[in-house]
Order: sequence, then C-alpha cells, then structure tokens
Amino acid sequence: MLRQAQTEIRIQSVGRQFTDLTETVASFVRQSGITTGMVVLHLRHTSASLLIQKNADPTVQMDLESFMGKLAVDSNRIYAHRGEGADDMPAHIRSVLCGVNLSIPVAGAALRLGQWQAIYLWEHRMIAHEREVVVHLVGE
Repeated sequence: MLRQAQTEIRIQSVGRQFTDLTETVASFVRQSGITTGMVVLHLRHTSASLLIQKNADPTVQMDLESFMGKLAVDSNRIYAHRGEGADDMPAHIRSVLCGVNLSIPVAGAALRLGQWQAIYLWEHRMIAHEREVVVHLVGE
C-alpha cells in the first residue's frame, strides 16, 4: 500500500555557503517506516538552491563558488533588480541555474545516493537567512 510522509527542515544560513542536509533527510526516511519509494525536496526560496554534489573534497565547493561568481557577478550596476543589495539578483540567477527541487530514490529505508554524493542547500546570499525545505516521501 502506498504511503506518504512529509516534514519541513529549517536551516539558519550564515551567508553564502553549502549546508549538508544528507543526514537530516536520511534520518527522516529511516523514521518514516517507508522502505521503498521516492523522496522529493523543495526549497521554498528563490535566492538559494538544492543540489547533490561531491561530499569528500571541500575544494569542489570552493571551485563551484568561484565558477558561479563569474557567471552571476555581485553588482548593483548591471542589474535592474537591486533593491536588496548587490548579491540579490545574482542569488536569483544562481537559483535558476541550480534549481530548488531534488528527487532521490529510496530503497531499504535508505537514500540511494552514490558513494561520494551528499544533499546540500547552497545559500547564495551574503547575509544570514532562514531557509525552509519541504521533504515529501512517497512509497511503501
């Protein structure tokens, strides 16, 4: 019989950084009693992103930040939308490029991530924000 479970994760960011959500999501899956299915994550914001990325080498995150900084330059001069500061429109661009939704298979009551994969919230703003991620699990 198909079952569903849902929760919300609140993250207090401290500015532009990656926050690992893997264990929080994995714990929710284990406690749900659902052993096979799909977990969907949805970030309820437009200036941060969700992504699955390598978890074994912090230079990956540094390089991603460096690369993204060249694509979406922090500047008040080149964007019309700038009411919240020089990092506001670039944060929206970063969010469009990276996305706010993830789907991950579940088997054996565990996330079916690869060996070096982790789930991250990538805060794109320079200042602290409270972020909300809806986690929805469907399965049996």
